[in-house]
Amino acid sequence: MEYRITDDLEKLKAALPAYLVDALEKIGRSDDLVEVILDLGRVPTARYNDGESILDQNEVTPDNIRYVVDQIGMFDTDNRAGIERTLHRISAIRNRRGEIVGLTCRIGRAVYGTIDIIQDLIESGRNVLILGAPGVGKTTMLRESARVLAELKRVIIVDTSNEIGGDGDVPHPAVGRSRRMQVAQPMLQHEVMIEAVENHNPQVIIIDEIGRELEAQAARTIAERGVQLIGTAHGQTLDNLMLNPTLSDLIGGIESVTLSDEEARRRGTQKVVLERRSPPTFDVLVELQDRHRLVVHEDIAEAVDARLRGRPLPVEVRYRTADGEIVVEKVNPSTDMTERNVDRNGTRRVSVNSNGSNGNGNGNGRHYEARDQRDATSRPARTVAPIRDYDITPTPVTRKPNQPLHVYAYGVSRDRLLLAARRLRVPVIVEENFSDAQVVVTLKNYYRRRPKLISDAEKRGLTIEVLRANTATQMEDFLGRVFSIGNGNTDESYE
Repeated sequence: MEYRITDDLEKLKAALPAYLVDALEKIGRSDDLVEVILDLGRVPTARYNDGESILDQNEVTPDNIRYVVDQIGMFDTDNRAGIERTLHRISAIRNRRGEIVGLTCRIGRAVYGTIDIIQDLIESGRNVLILGAPGVGKTTMLRESARVLAELKRVIIVDTSNEIGGDGDVPHPAVGRSRRMQVAQPMLQHEVMIEAVENHNPQVIIIDEIGRELEAQAARTIAERGVQLIGTAHGQTLDNLMLNPTLSDLIGGIESVTLSDEEARRRGTQKVVLERRSPPTFDVLVELQDRHRLVVHEDIAEAVDARLRGRPLPVEVRYRTADGEIVVEKVNPSTDMTERNVDRNGTRRVSVNSNGSNGNGNGNGRHYEARDQRDATSRPARTVAPIRDYDITPTPVTRKPNQPLHVYAYGVSRDRLLLAARRLRVPVIVEENFSDAQVVVTLKNYYRRRPKLISDAEKRGLTIEVLRANTATQMEDFLGRVFSIGNGNTDESYE
């Protein structure tokens, strides 16, 4: 597929004061330009992919801002405006009186040929959800998806902020034969989504920025009617959606389930566990890491279920090389809650730094490590909390300074134990087999029954830590004693 970029940058320059245009042309690098920032009383700046440049040493005046506003026209209720038949977006910052005191002029580019890296997913008919940090290319990928699918199917774009089809009544040519429905107010996006299905008989609906509960519910309604959904949501990873109560319905929703005593003993967990509530709205999840690299979860339902059980499934990492070749790799995920390296048993782990990112990090707190299929199926998963940078004084548990504490949780919530470790920023590994642990953590009622596992652990000389209750406070007190932090409770918030 041909790869080319159109940006209509001259139309945006026509809306800027002449001295700023001259400064931009003097700097050059128009292909790397991301946005132009004008804030009242500050020097104007241009943001590029690799940093910022000051355009002029004189501060921005009210006349400068008024000039740009006059060239652009009316701002919508979401304080966004555009230039007709372009993809540029101008966003306003207002003071308490409603006067514009700042402008963000973001360059919109139509990038043709970006969809080939996930074209098989888009054309499969399955519902695809795209996540990623701001500016990584989510909307660009949606726009290209609409253009490609519109050649064979009836495609409707629900364009809340006119970012997909551009400003004005006529959509930008980059969306091809797709039809575009504009949204009068962002709060009405869910109504326009339902209206598109009821009135215009689409086969595919493209939605940008699903961020509210009503929009998530509307997306489920559309999916249940058999219409293919391709959309983006607020968040960067699957874990973000799982922790977001507003949007978790997109991946099936998370709820607490009470297990029977027998099932809880069989699992070795507490009686109340987290489970997926319903089938996900979307079938496939794509995490954009940068413009040329992404992660694919081909079955969201299985991915969510596996994560809730602490054993993330292998994922697909796809990236485009410098010569344009697309590479697809099957890898095992490692997050700040499930990291692997190589230990004495041959199991791989990746260490986690005190800031929650991994040593090989790409800065987003995630690392993907290639493993063969035998490793993925035969070796137990382990769960790790971030490491804190301080020495540990001797405690009843034998361990070396700055080395992780290997724990086996028997009848204790593993997730709650890991959250306590993250809160204190101490290195804890929750083992799948008690023989790999240094200490077994259990509850008083389990310990009183003297089950076989507790007896075996004592015969092996393992330390048994008995908690009075399955609470975060008890776990923090335990970890505080082991790591000599003083009081296990801290004022630090969860990362």
